[in-house]
Amino acid sequence: MNGIGELAAINLTSPIILSFALGLFAALVRSDLSVPEAVAKALSIYLLFAIGFKGGVAVAAHGLDARLVLALIVGALLSAVLPFIAFALLRVLTRLDRLNAAAVAGHYGSISIVTFVAGTSVLERQGIVADGYMVAVAAIMEAPAILSALWLVSRGEGGARMDAGLWREILFNGSIVLLVGAFMIGLITGADGLAEIESFIVTPFKGVLCLFLLDMGLVAGRGLRQSHGLITRSLLLFGVLMPLIGSLAGLVAGLALGLSTGSVVLMMVLAASASYIAVPAAMRVALPEADPGIYLTLSLGITFPFNLTLGIPLYLAIASALAG
Repeated sequence: MNGIGELAAINLTSPIILSFALGLFAALVRSDLSVPEAVAKALSIYLLFAIGFKGGVAVAAHGLDARLVLALIVGALLSAVLPFIAFALLRVLTRLDRLNAAAVAGHYGSISIVTFVAGTSVLERQGIVADGYMVAVAAIMEAPAILSALWLVSRGEGGARMDAGLWREILFNGSIVLLVGAFMIGLITGADGLAEIESFIVTPFKGVLCLFLLDMGLVAGRGLRQSHGLITRSLLLFGVLMPLIGSLAGLVAGLALGLSTGSVVLMMVLAASASYIAVPAAMRVALPEADPGIYLTLSLGITFPFNLTLGIPLYLAIASALAG
């Protein structure tokens, strides 16, 4: 197994990471490069469908067993608990008020599906196999963190109200519905279904991912420019420290479940990542007073590139040493 430095170097020279770097550079130098919103949406839909479908096919081949069920339960618990750790860390490190601290904390219990895919790509390049059901774990980790964030706000004055509209946004957010729905289609149709559409969801996948990450780099770069003055050194420290804490929780959970090395890495990646799709959508409805310049810039502009460049190689090296 390669060392952390070598893994990081390999990761940094992958087309996926370089595409994100190109978008980030273009935004920071104020280039007029842009990805039309409709195209970006289409790329997102494609990726979520392909990820969910292939995960469902993998579970169909694996079969439902106790380890899968336990992994789902542990994933949901991680998603629910991590926001409390993030909230406590924010209250110690920063001067954020309770509302904004809770909004940020919710992002760090939920997951980034693109970080998850980047992790699977690194495993593939290293020849390490992970269980396909980890996609189901990713899906179940989307929503519990949102509920934890809202509970944290409710403990303060003027807490958030859990009405029907908010529950609908949490449970039927488009990304959650698509990921879970595609997973179920893959589970039902199995290998035969995959064979029918393999040329659509397997071969083009990494190329589409590169274009999506180009757009993510543009979005992150613009967010960093516009949030100048909002992201203090203490918040920057949080954006790097929290994924390390999350990855440690994921490592302990993966080892306790007896997962394979690849699956332990993905559990660490999921616990270390921060949402920039499902949670921001829910926060706009539930906590409109919270500042997206803080929570979105932290999750997408700080933690996301940290995980892509340094975090994933670090998690792989640690998991290989302890679970390999």
